[in-house]
Amino acid sequence: MKNLVIVESPSKSKTIGKYLGRDYEVVSSKGHIRDLAIKGKDGLGVDIDNDFKPEYVISKDKTDTVKELQKAAKNSDKVYLATDPDREGEAISWHLAQELGLPEDAVDRVTFNEITKNAVNEAFRQPRTIDMDLVHSQETRRILDRIIGFKLSKLLHNKIKSKSAGRVQSVALKLIVEREKEIAAFKPEEYWTIDAKFEKDGKEFSAALARYNGQKIRLSNQEEADKAYQACSGAFTITEIRQSSRTRKALLPFITSTLQQEASTKLGFSAKRTMSIAQRLYEGIDLGNGQEGLITYMRTDSTRLSDVFRHQAHDLIEDKFGKNYLGSYHVKNDEGAQDAHEAIRPTTLDHDPELIRQYLTNEQYRLYKLIYARALASQMSSPKYNSLAVTLSQNGYDFTANGSTLTFDGYLAVYKDYDGSKDVILPALKEGEALTAKEVKPNQHFTEPPARYTEAKLIKAMEDDGIGRPSTYAMIIDTIQARGYVTLERAGEGSRTKVFKPTEQGILTTEKLDQYFSDIINVAYTANMEKELDDIAEGKRKEVPTLRAFYDKFLPLLNTAYDNMEKIEPEKTGEKCPECGGDLVYRTGRFGKFISCSNFPKCRYTRQIDNPEKEKPVPTGKICPECGGELLKRKSRYGTYFLGCSNFPTCHYMENLEGEKIVSKRECTEAKAEKKTSAKKTTKKTAAKKTTAKKTTKKTAAKKTTARKTTKKKESEE
Repeated sequence: MKNLVIVESPSKSKTIGKYLGRDYEVVSSKGHIRDLAIKGKDGLGVDIDNDFKPEYVISKDKTDTVKELQKAAKNSDKVYLATDPDREGEAISWHLAQELGLPEDAVDRVTFNEITKNAVNEAFRQPRTIDMDLVHSQETRRILDRIIGFKLSKLLHNKIKSKSAGRVQSVALKLIVEREKEIAAFKPEEYWTIDAKFEKDGKEFSAALARYNGQKIRLSNQEEADKAYQACSGAFTITEIRQSSRTRKALLPFITSTLQQEASTKLGFSAKRTMSIAQRLYEGIDLGNGQEGLITYMRTDSTRLSDVFRHQAHDLIEDKFGKNYLGSYHVKNDEGAQDAHEAIRPTTLDHDPELIRQYLTNEQYRLYKLIYARALASQMSSPKYNSLAVTLSQNGYDFTANGSTLTFDGYLAVYKDYDGSKDVILPALKEGEALTAKEVKPNQHFTEPPARYTEAKLIKAMEDDGIGRPSTYAMIIDTIQARGYVTLERAGEGSRTKVFKPTEQGILTTEKLDQYFSDIINVAYTANMEKELDDIAEGKRKEVPTLRAFYDKFLPLLNTAYDNMEKIEPEKTGEKCPECGGDLVYRTGRFGKFISCSNFPKCRYTRQIDNPEKEKPVPTGKICPECGGELLKRKSRYGTYFLGCSNFPTCHYMENLEGEKIVSKRECTEAKAEKKTSAKKTTKKTAAKKTTAKKTTKKTAAKKTTARKTTKKKESEE
């Protein structure tokens, strides 16, 4: 019996094929095979008047793939659909079933949360039918996004030259723009602190003014600060020493959003990079004996862990650290969290990061090590600290010094590499003891505006507000950057932290959406829509009423915007295009403002705006090995330096400061295209050779037949 198994990823197919054996052929659909058509009214691919009936077409780049899958399915006794265990994966399976002609009630859907031998084989023992509630939820999301994306994007492009809008991306942009406006409107307030330095037994420690006559004190100006400072010029008396013990909050295993946040702050990975690496770890890495899945499915918002993993973790913890390191298991899921599969964890703790490091890239090793440590730490006891609070008083002014000492490391035994806390040790002190400060100093401060969003903080904000879903955060962040609505810049000179700043076009886009679509493009409406999509997935709600309620609200707003939104023409520079004579205008792209021809797309002349603050290229005297031009030292938008040809953009040669050639994305794309073309030519040549061989064979066969007939004729005549 021949069984066909279809997954999305070629890499995943290799891993699963290893576990299933010879009776199974595992192939890949390479992701989605169909999408909404771009025809019909407004090119939506959705018949709004006919209960939002969608029209699907096979994606252009999947035509050959679908033909191959149809052929393989026809030659198989049984077809299994083993796409990812979420709404997207369920929808891909449904689309495959439709194109392969599989019956809707076929028991051929297989899901697993981890790609291990036991999990895969167990899943194939329990196939099920396609969950149409999940399919309808994903389909509803796709139709919503298509309607908003097409209709709203067309409006904004026509009126203000913005590239796109989206149900979730526009709300994420709104968060960034609103934060920027808070910063612009912020008025700093002056305040002062008084800090004192003491020394005893060779140990220095600091204390800060906290209270006056038992009441919390705030110094608003220099006059108040000077008064306090002058009253604290003599010896201080230790009036109180308070000792206490405290524990750190237990850690939860990773869900998608917390993994993205921690990878951003601890490893410096973007959300998109994190998900790409995690996908590879999930699909399988060759550990010397074929591919094995190293982590469970990375798109989840549940902190649940399987009993099998917890028992393995407890055995390892007890054996390596002792019983007192075992923690109490708890699950904390937000309301509306999908508990279909587990938190992100290693598939087995036997794959210690250090033991398999040789098989991983540096990025894979770092992310896997973080996931491994977090999952293990979630099953361990909390760290314990001894805390000491010392009050030093003089003339009614109370200064406080705080110390903290780790007495039991708990889960920090495995998670210390990702924890920045340090002990603060105070010298031996006694109540009633007198100490003279080495220094008492008043310090002026001003309140700070709210901080701009880092990638991690933006993900946390979207998660807290309930907009989008964990699997969409990386794509949302990538989209608003690609559309030129925000830039990711260093928080300050010398800072390694990068924060989002909206561009002029991003601010304009948000302002226009606020003016005309505030009832729809807002946090509350978007979060409620996510809840409705969850209800559809659980069979509690129907998709058509949901779409109708949205559209009836959206359409009047759209019509009003078309009638009343002012059309903004690009600002002219006052120059003429050197290529076609048209007016040159300012436009905004992904990397800021630039100059282009008003006759775009007929004329594609562009140039950058001269920035006096931008570092000018520095001649190096080195010759470009490709065209003979001079190599110039340039600064990239990421703040790093490289050498580039002076004849750019005619010549794209680049190298780093060590003289090694840099392969650009453009060259990679061209190489792939050339390889693809070469492969097609080879295929055509092979096909031509086969055709020629067939013709030759036919001619030879014809000659043999003629020869036989001639022989027979002669024999007959004789």
